[in-house]
Amino acid sequence: MTESPNTREHGGHAAEGSEPALSERAQALQKLLQDALKDFQPLMGASLDIPEITLEPEKVADACCILKDEPRLSFRLLLCLAGVDYKEHFQIVYILLSLEHEQKLIVKTNVPYDNPRLPTVTPVWRAAEWYEREAHDLFGVTFD
Repeated sequence: MTESPNTREHGGHAAEGSEPALSERAQALQKLLQDALKDFQPLMGASLDIPEITLEPEKVADACCILKDEPRLSFRLLLCLAGVDYKEHFQIVYILLSLEHEQKLIVKTNVPYDNPRLPTVTPVWRAAEWYEREAHDLFGVTFD
């Protein structure tokens, strides 16, 4: 499968070969994300009109600090953290909200079955503790 920035084999919502039309606000947010997270090399995508980024597991916690603290982004609320079992790997999905900029963002990371570990984001958002416990109980993912 050919991967475009907005179409992925697991978790993308665009039809093969089509690009979801993002609003101008969502496109502007994607550009800010590319700039703020350039050192993390995120894969950019979209779900409906919500930008999404996919990161390597070891980069998630540091990137989340930037997403929360960067004034142009200000994703100060973690709305949800969910685990998805794709049979080949687990995917952890973070849904973030910036009240200041009235924007949502989806952050995804894939963790392998044989070593389902990634850094905790509890120091970034205290609410993550409950979500991480649930992902651990349901999927065995360990948050260091």
